[in-house]
Amino acid sequence: MKMEARDRRALALLGGSIVVMAIVYFWPVGTGDVVRPTQSSAPMAERRLEKLRELAASVPGKQKLVDGVMAQLKEREKGIIEAETASQAQAQLTQTLRKAMRAQSPPMEMGQVELATIQPLGKDYGEAIVTISTNCRIEQLVNLLADLSKQPEAISTRELRVNASDPRQKVITVRLSVAGVLPKRLVAEQRRPAGGIF
Repeated sequence: MKMEARDRRALALLGGSIVVMAIVYFWPVGTGDVVRPTQSSAPMAERRLEKLRELAASVPGKQKLVDGVMAQLKEREKGIIEAETASQAQAQLTQTLRKAMRAQSPPMEMGQVELATIQPLGKDYGEAIVTISTNCRIEQLVNLLADLSKQPEAISTRELRVNASDPRQKVITVRLSVAGVLPKRLVAEQRRPAGGIF
């Protein structure tokens, strides 16, 4: 079979285009960005220097603000229950509650005491919860709650249940849960599952 001139030209153009495509396809391409020198003029440098001076001048004011916030934090953390162990913290919370109950007129008797598991309170603190039951008059309960809010420890009423016990004597049955703030280190670690690596 004989090729015509037109077919020979088409094959030559096809071969040339394959060579050009191969060069374009396999040519190494740089991925780095081109770094060009910045043109820095004196006015631009002066503006940058002025901004740095303003930033440096604001540092003492910011440091004063941070010191003030840290002082407020120390003042607020004075009420945290400090103890070596979680059990000691719960005992301190129970003693605070018992002291406030004895200060009532007439003194209140503490009934059953339940200690809950120490729980995390946010990211930085823990929470101890003590639940007590007692029988008292309504005015004794009101005075107890007022006295608890005046304690130096960071404690609060978590739950309060009141039931009528003796309506003629105006005696009520109270179940009161009080929570106290602890340092994070006293929060019990989660137990590892059985068979885990220790």
